Formats: sequence, C-alpha cells, structure tokens
Amino acid sequence: MADQLQSDILLSETSDGILRLTLNDQKRRNALSESMLAQLSDTFGQAALDPSVRVIVLAANGPAFCAGHDLKEITAARSGEDNGKAYFKALFDTCASLMQLIVRNPKPVIAEVATVATAAGCQLVASCDLAMAADSAMFATPGVNIGLFCSTPMVALSRNVASKHAMEMLLTGDMISAQKAQQIGLINQTHSAAELTEQTMAMAAKIAAKSTMTVAVGKKAFYEQAEMPLEDAYQYASQVMVDNMLRHDAEEGIGAFVEKRAPQWQDR
Repeated sequence: MADQLQSDILLSETSDGILRLTLNDQKRRNALSESMLAQLSDTFGQAALDPSVRVIVLAANGPAFCAGHDLKEITAARSGEDNGKAYFKALFDTCASLMQLIVRNPKPVIAEVATVATAAGCQLVASCDLAMAADSAMFATPGVNIGLFCSTPMVALSRNVASKHAMEMLLTGDMISAQKAQQIGLINQTHSAAELTEQTMAMAAKIAAKSTMTVAVGKKAFYEQAEMPLEDAYQYASQVMVDNMLRHDAEEGIGAFVEKRAPQWQDR
C-alpha cells in the first residue's frame, strides 16, 4: 500500500521504497517559487533520513517540468529600498542549497521530464543523479535572453556536459531537444510520453533493490572524487573501497555471488 502526502504544489507518494515527488504548481509552470523551494527542501531533507525511502523520483504535472525561478516574485522584490538585493541573495542561496541537498542526499534521485525544463528547472534536472525524458521534452538555460545569465544553473550544467555544449546552451539560450540532451549527457534516456513513467519507475525499482548502504557509499564517493586531482581521487576511492569491503552487505553480496544465490541485504 502506498503512503500519500499532498500539498497544493507538491504531491508525494511512497511505494515499494520509491518516493515519487510531483511538482504541481501548474499555473506558475512549476516555478521554483519561495514556497516550492521550501517544500522541496523540507521533503528532500526528510527523505534523506527516512529508511523506508530507497530512491526518489522527481516528476511534474502540467505544461512544464519547471520553468525556473518565479519572475513575478523577483520583480516584486525590486520595490524594496535595496532594489531587492537582500531578497535575491536569499533566493539564490536557498536554491543553491536545494541543489546541493539533492546531490548530497544518500538516496539516488531520478528526474522524470515529460515536458520543458528551463533555467533553474534545467539546473534541477542536472542536479539529479539520473534523468529520464519524454522524446518530446525540451531543455534550455535562456537567462541570457532576458539579461540575466544562468550563472547558478551553469554550476550543475557544467558538471554534467562538456564545456562547449554547456557554453552553447548558456550563450545562445536556445531550446535543445531531448535527443540532443541525451547526446550531450544532460539526460540518460528518452522514451515516448506514454512509456516515460513506466520506464522511470522501472529504473527506480532496479536501484531500490540494491543495498541502500552500498548505494549511499557509492553516490557520496562519486561526487567527492570528481572534484579531486587524479592521485587524490584514487587514494580517496581506495579507502572507500576498504571501508565498504568491511561492511555487512559487501560480505553478504560477495558470499551470495560465490554461492550462486540471491543476496539478502541488511542495508548496513
């Protein structure tokens, strides 16, 4: 039986170890408004500590997966005495914290993009560990078109795709297709819109069947080593392997392989 929680703008359902979050602020094209940022941050934080959650899927209802920041909120903030400076600082800091919360979450996060992801919405996709998209989905970092370079989306984008592909998206602001996004490494797979959710949940179920201890160790190590020089990365990864080898599930998994049986994970 699935457990369901619901707000007006963020739907949540947990079943078989998979937490499925659905952005549902359709009137604002699922923009990362103050309220959306707060709810996503709270939910990802809680999921990190919830042993019943093994994988997180982030999907969306409506005409856009996520259109980026709420430009109406941003415009309203300019009426302040500082022309919105303090508000903008808090907004972008909060958004950056959310993206890091996703990357640092011990649970794998899979984006399911059925429509359009732009600006900070594209950043959200890039921040997830995996991304699945409908073959009709589109992606862009179009801030340059409105005089606001997508500098924070650039951080996630440039850590997913090669520099020249990232710069092309950032400098032109052009939409790219799901096929192009897969080609440059922004997303993993494309599927028909009718099959997208089924394929995404199948991927989530496959990962949910693994030891959560092993997955958490591996996810953390993946991002840590990526920022290190080669020699330091190998030293760090070797120590991670030693520590992992001494954990119960590594002993169980190796034993099960040798004995030609299914492993019984204890997630430790």
